[in-house]
Amino acid sequence: MATLSAKFPTLQDWANHLDPDGKSAAVVEILSQTNPILTDMIVMEANNITTHKSVIRTGLPSATWRKLYQGIDPSKSTRATVEDSIGMLEARSEVDKDLAELNGLQSSFRLDEAQAHLEGMNQTMASTLFYGDATTEPEKFTGLAPRYSSLSAGNAQNIIDGGGTGSDNMSVWLVVWGKNTIHGIFPKGSKAGLTQEDLGLDDAYDSNSRPYRAYKEYFQWKCGIALRDWRYVVRICNIDASNLVAESSAADVIKLMTKAAHRIPNMAMGKACFYVNRTLNEMLDIQAQGKATYTLMTGNDAAGQPMTSFRGIPIRSCDALLSTEARVT
Repeated sequence: MATLSAKFPTLQDWANHLDPDGKSAAVVEILSQTNPILTDMIVMEANNITTHKSVIRTGLPSATWRKLYQGIDPSKSTRATVEDSIGMLEARSEVDKDLAELNGLQSSFRLDEAQAHLEGMNQTMASTLFYGDATTEPEKFTGLAPRYSSLSAGNAQNIIDGGGTGSDNMSVWLVVWGKNTIHGIFPKGSKAGLTQEDLGLDDAYDSNSRPYRAYKEYFQWKCGIALRDWRYVVRICNIDASNLVAESSAADVIKLMTKAAHRIPNMAMGKACFYVNRTLNEMLDIQAQGKATYTLMTGNDAAGQPMTSFRGIPIRSCDALLSTEARVT
């Protein structure tokens, strides 16, 4: 599996150089706790303020075997334009001045409150990366699931049916992050990642519009995803959660993940990762132990953190992935 080139920045890379005081770097560490897709995702500046336009080649020129004294017809490739949107996720924190200053622990109390807001934004962003749909909620950006939602669509070869027919289905996602495959986007001329602004001590208002003094903070995250080449994302859908846990008529997840890996044209195009929820990750480990040869590898990643992989591809647990997905047909 290819190692991602350092010239394609992750969210953490952007945070490391945006703020000299290092606050953003600390935020990224918080964001990576439960949804590592946020730190795996490659981010690039969009070519517009609220959208990113990609030109995708949809057809190649034809070639002709020529005979002597015989001409050939000219040909050309065909292209299509795809425009991906960017959403703005925001939150505000207001902490009563007297509460924040109890026992002289103002800084630690406000940090604790800020971390709660950041974790909430983390979970919302990760959920949108998978399930956001700008066609029904235009304030959001469109995530992965709406783009891989039909077994008869043009990208159906990259949607593998796990056989579940109920409403308690799960998905495994294989994503190859790269500048020409799929990556995150942020508005042209702005900052990548989550920004945090300390608004200081100001008037706040209760439900009866009566003022009180409070410390205020403002959080904003402008983000979207650009799917440059749909062949570099594979969804294994319709994995019945109850059957998998009961180990009765359960999908063979190892076999399905093998199929998914073979749908990717070239793993060297970027950084490949599998994404599963915790239930699926647990049952995947159990299924692997039942094989004649244990098919999962364990070790540490580049940061020294424990990592499980399949065919050299890291497997990440993402809490944003549901066990209650509707059947994909």
